[in-house]
Amino acid sequence: MSRLLLTAAYLTALAALALPLPALAQGAPQTLSMTKIDPASLATGYRTSKVVGAIVVNEAKEKIGTVDDLIVTKDDTVPYAVLSVGGFLGVGTRYVVVPANLLVVQNGQMTLTGASKDSLKALPEFTYAK
Repeated sequence: MSRLLLTAAYLTALAALALPLPALAQGAPQTLSMTKIDPASLATGYRTSKVVGAIVVNEAKEKIGTVDDLIVTKDDTVPYAVLSVGGFLGVGTRYVVVPANLLVVQNGQMTLTGASKDSLKALPEFTYAK
């Protein structure tokens, strides 16, 4: 074998040894521990693909916004709903955030009890990170 091939094989072997290796568990194999989830009740929930874009109304059935997005942070257990309020055809639209658990589905509509267009516009404006 040529000296160049032996050198390349030697360098490749050295590089492989320098790569970090996963830690191997000592003792019994580890298992994934999860809380009990009932798939039947989970299937009755609302998919994000159905929530995003949904019209949000108040208890008087007045349209007060639209769900633009859902955000889950690494530190919070409650997802947040980004609502677009105001504007017309995307012009002048303002984004605000409310805890998603405040949105209740009633009669097939997302309802945000106690809210109005003005109360949502008074919330701090949300801007997406780039």
